[in-house]
Amino acid sequence: MPDDHAVDLRRPADWAARDPAAVAWTALLFACIYDGVARAARDWLIGFLKTRVPSNLGAPLATLGRMQDAVGQIEALLQTNTQLFALAEKVDQGHPPPPHEAYLAKYTINANAITAVEKAVEVSGNPGLTRANPLERHLRDVLCARVHSPQADMVLGNAGRIALGLAEV
Repeated sequence: MPDDHAVDLRRPADWAARDPAAVAWTALLFACIYDGVARAARDWLIGFLKTRVPSNLGAPLATLGRMQDAVGQIEALLQTNTQLFALAEKVDQGHPPPPHEAYLAKYTINANAITAVEKAVEVSGNPGLTRANPLERHLRDVLCARVHSPQADMVLGNAGRIALGLAEV
């Protein structure tokens, strides 16, 4: 078969080179999934806090400063995750970051998403872990962010080596 009929011909050594745009898109797509899970968990929590009225309080849980602070912490984590959109725009414009920076963004977004959902579970108490409520599923789903390669130890170790000048970008 002529070479021009092949989809992607490369020498074996050429397969080792990482395409920064492909790395960035893969990292961002996974991060986007888990950011979305965290946002769904936040939305459930807000609805729960607005409607749950314990008899001893006589008002919605949303009126408590502790709950407002917790939702504020979640908002801060999710606001930081909007770096996802700026990074995607850079890739769209043909300026993808080096792979280690894309992986650091994925790591940060996923870690923020996990922390946000854990905070939602913490403040909702037992109702958040009840299978009848979606927060329980959101917690299980967001924890899956930890298994996608490269995992946190690889991302952080590589970024550290680059920062220390022990590895090349």
